[in-house]
Amino acid sequence: MRRLSLAALPLAVAVVTFFAPTIASAQQAGMTFFVTSTGKGDGANYGGLEGADAHCAALAKAAGATAINWKAYLSTAMPAGDAGVNARDRIGKGPWQNAKGQIIAASVDELHSAANKLTKAAALTEKGEIVAGRGDAVNTHDVLTGSDPDGRFSTAGGDTTCGNWTKNGDGSAIVGHSDRIGLKDTRHMTSWNSSHGSGGCSQDALKKTGGAGLLYCFAAN
Repeated sequence: MRRLSLAALPLAVAVVTFFAPTIASAQQAGMTFFVTSTGKGDGANYGGLEGADAHCAALAKAAGATAINWKAYLSTAMPAGDAGVNARDRIGKGPWQNAKGQIIAASVDELHSAANKLTKAAALTEKGEIVAGRGDAVNTHDVLTGSDPDGRFSTAGGDTTCGNWTKNGDGSAIVGHSDRIGLKDTRHMTSWNSSHGSGGCSQDALKKTGGAGLLYCFAAN
């Protein structure tokens, strides 16, 4: 009996090894939410919402996702108090699942409540990888949003969207923490979408405050 078990072991390992990539691929095919594994490399300048959406779509396609209507979770702000675009209104109705098939929120309201499942272990990239956060060798948990906690454009005043995602120098943008961890255990520091303003809009400025110009991407199908 012992000999049979040992003899079968290599076959079992081979079967698991063969099917593991298939399972991963199937999960990524159904992915409808992810944090970008990389920014565009030009700070917060994505060429506006359209460019940010295109970045999400390109990464999703490369990862094998079948959804095609990808939207970056970004708000915009207009001068003179005019209404901007709300991130929450861009991303569809849900539910959304990550690259491992885990549901992170069933609806827009749940996403913007304490009931969402966004944690460091669930806010994965399109590759199914964990985003480096506070306590890691390199911290990139700052994700661009330009939003208030409810996912609407900020009325805080000043630049909160790096010129509606067209600046790579001076300015600032509201960011969230993908790992839900901050300097203090406060509502803002643990917010996934509205933690604080960035130290600038350039790539170097984003890095200094714990970011890399990353985005949240949602399939709005």
